[in-house]
Amino acid sequence: MSRMERRQLLLGSAALLAGSLTGRSAWSASKLLPAPALQPIRISMDRVTGVTVCTRPFRAAGPRLEVEKIGQQSVVHHYGHGGSGWSLSWGSGALAAQMALGTGERDIGVIGCGAIGLTTALQLQRKGAGVTIYARDTPPDVRSSFATGGWTPDSRICLEDHATSAFKQQWQTMARTSWRMYQGLLGLSGDPVEFVESYSLSDTPQDDEPEPTPDDGRPKFARLSRELIPELGSKAESIDPRSTPFVAPYVRRRARLTFNIGIYTRLLLEDFRSAGGRLVIDELHSPADFARLPHKTLVNCTGYGARALLGDESIVPVRGQLARLMHEPGVRYGLSYHRVSLTSRRDTIVLQAQDTDANSYNGYNDATIEPDMATVERAVQTLSTAYRPGHRRA
Repeated sequence: MSRMERRQLLLGSAALLAGSLTGRSAWSASKLLPAPALQPIRISMDRVTGVTVCTRPFRAAGPRLEVEKIGQQSVVHHYGHGGSGWSLSWGSGALAAQMALGTGERDIGVIGCGAIGLTTALQLQRKGAGVTIYARDTPPDVRSSFATGGWTPDSRICLEDHATSAFKQQWQTMARTSWRMYQGLLGLSGDPVEFVESYSLSDTPQDDEPEPTPDDGRPKFARLSRELIPELGSKAESIDPRSTPFVAPYVRRRARLTFNIGIYTRLLLEDFRSAGGRLVIDELHSPADFARLPHKTLVNCTGYGARALLGDESIVPVRGQLARLMHEPGVRYGLSYHRVSLTSRRDTIVLQAQDTDANSYNGYNDATIEPDMATVERAVQTLSTAYRPGHRRA
């Protein structure tokens, strides 16, 4: 036997052994892509720096985008984006700005200083309007500052039964406009927006772990991305698990558009102020308070706050809890394993655990804001065991 033949025999035996260890055939393992060297993330309770709860403003029919005459003022209602506020903000803001400018006014008040309020204000400024934002809370104390930071344009956006052809067209316009705007923010100083590799781990050969569906007849949330914008974002690719520090035998990777929310919010505020925008701390309790604002046209971007402000009970709270971990320089990837996800941002690392009970509907109609430490401990325990023993870091 020649040296080349002996080498091929040894390589073939090694591949066969590796395939048996991972539950895959030698042929399928050879087709998988290798992963780059990944630094294991230190995941433990003593590295949790805080727990925040976000109340997503969900509406069964989707975001409210319409003009209402209240007294002598035109009020553009622009709220109810569920878990898609950051993702759809530019596209949705463009529609709201068009409605506001359609009233003929160029001095406009925006109520709310979260993701929707800030981007709407900037869209108005770019079309020549003078804008004043009125808000009780400002970042980082607004609800949208407690978001995960991932591109999720159809997260809790509407119920499946309300996803009409007209709504799908509007949603697609908002998603594509927002995506295009975010491409222009890539590479800026501080990386307010960037693509981050994310690894999905599974014990079975599935692309994604299915989300529990309630078994009591409640309708499902609409899923629109795969149908309407499949080309936006990267496709998941299978990774050779032997090239990773992970314990799971099935690993998939995709690049996810990620918002470094603290850095990104500061950029939005700086752009707003540099364009002459004013920020006024004020609290409005009812539509009657609109009359004391010196604008004939207002844009109401109060999110979940619109439920109390307007008595709008079409808004349903969807609770979302994050545990924040100490930032680790050099860690630039995300994870998901057993319905727990990790998002690595420039300012922090966040963990989020999805409900394991289908009937809980992942925080649906839950307005509580008290941290659930048992869920935090479950998330930490789950992801701390995602690494093979020799790769775990204390």
